[in-house]
Amino acid sequence: DGVTEVLAHHRDSLQDKFIEIPCSEDYDSHKRFEGCTPRKCGRGVTDAVITREEAERIRRIAERGLSLGGSDGGASILDLHSGALSLGKHFVNLYRYFGDKIQDIFTEEDFALYRDVRQRIQQRIAQAFGISSASMYLTKPTFFSRINNTEAKTTHDEYWHPHVDKVTYGSFDYTSLLYLSDYTEDFGGGRFVFMDAGSNKTIEPRAGRVSFFTSGSENLHRVEKVHWGTRYAITISFTCNPDHGIGDPVLM
Repeated sequence: DGVTEVLAHHRDSLQDKFIEIPCSEDYDSHKRFEGCTPRKCGRGVTDAVITREEAERIRRIAERGLSLGGSDGGASILDLHSGALSLGKHFVNLYRYFGDKIQDIFTEEDFALYRDVRQRIQQRIAQAFGISSASMYLTKPTFFSRINNTEAKTTHDEYWHPHVDKVTYGSFDYTSLLYLSDYTEDFGGGRFVFMDAGSNKTIEPRAGRVSFFTSGSENLHRVEKVHWGTRYAITISFTCNPDHGIGDPVLM
């Protein structure tokens, strides 16, 4: 895998770490929004935005939602915005499939915490890149992931391939991940890897840790295969284009 440098060890508690890198040309093929579309690119990691206790509460939301379904393969998805939930080899709409039972699974407090956490992450990204958080819009897909070492059954389970978010999802300008479990304690493998020319730079997940980065090919990345245990995280994505914005989830 080439030379590996660890940007964030799981045992460290990082206030703020930010590395600026040159922007790729990916943003030029999309409409630019001055004061938001990246002109300063890079990646950051912080343990100072979300507490471990809040991360545990958020993880319980994911656990309750994913207990209703789950992929036959190793990677299960729960999207509270669209309602998408892994079920076997397919996806169902959580809200349509379970109807009023959803009120027994989630509470208004759950969704308020989710919204509050999302807003704090958005403000932290805006601060790091010197833009206004009001110019950023939540975009899809924004989702919980639960990964274990079950063998992949469909391409949706193959989470480990290198990819560029801006290429995969044209709306993405800024990507963030909030980790909800601990590397080496809750799972093995599953580190986040930036694939730079000549070396890999890894982030070891830790509950409450937020990593964030501009979504272009300056941040080609992948996730290592999980070898044991269960890795929970939530991907929260932002666009500069209001036409691609989505609202916070609401309890139906």
